[in-house]
Amino acid sequence: MNSKLWLVVLMLVSVLPAMGEDKEEKVENRIHESANVMREILGMPDGIPKDLLNKADCIIIYPSVKKAAFGVGGSYGRGLITCRKGQDFSGSWSAPAMFALEAGSFGFQIGAQATDFVLLVMNESGARSVMSSKVKLGGDAAVAAGPVGRDAAASTDIVLKAEILSYSRSKGLFAGLSLEGSTLRSDDGANKALYGKELSAKEIVREGKVAAPASAKPLLAILRKASPAHVNK
Repeated sequence: MNSKLWLVVLMLVSVLPAMGEDKEEKVENRIHESANVMREILGMPDGIPKDLLNKADCIIIYPSVKKAAFGVGGSYGRGLITCRKGQDFSGSWSAPAMFALEAGSFGFQIGAQATDFVLLVMNESGARSVMSSKVKLGGDAAVAAGPVGRDAAASTDIVLKAEILSYSRSKGLFAGLSLEGSTLRSDDGANKALYGKELSAKEIVREGKVAAPASAKPLLAILRKASPAHVNK
């Protein structure tokens, strides 16, 4: 092997680990941003009703989704999912799995500023759907705009029938917004970057094959404080 080829090999050996570290750092930053989104939304007087949060089996968070991410070509937002542990979803919140959102335009709801999305998975059927390889909201899983405010009625037909309740926050405005027509899927590349091996979202949040990383502890602490126990429907 000549000296130039050796130089190329040495450069690759030194650069590739750094690339992996950068990717893991980006994934951990996604977790930190998701924690900030939940902290701020749960602190709002007209945020997610507590009784709905207590009934939710899983939570999906997409922080800082920008309008440009929904242009032509199937771009997507990046977030995460965490579910309550146990076969009956009665346990504490699980290690997060990275999740992707693919969608079209949501019109005026998404402006120049970033928009945060929070989805509550309200039953086992919805949880099974989002754990599949790819789920289309409104087709594979029933989705509805979630009610807001501490005194919001959480017993209406649309809420009771929905498998997933969705919310958006943009320019300080927090409201229910149906994401019907968009698709959710496991972000397997990001999961591998975070946990160091190939894992599906189901293996992470439902089968408990890995422990939560240190970067997820603030998010899980926020969720435990806001909703320490699951309330059966």
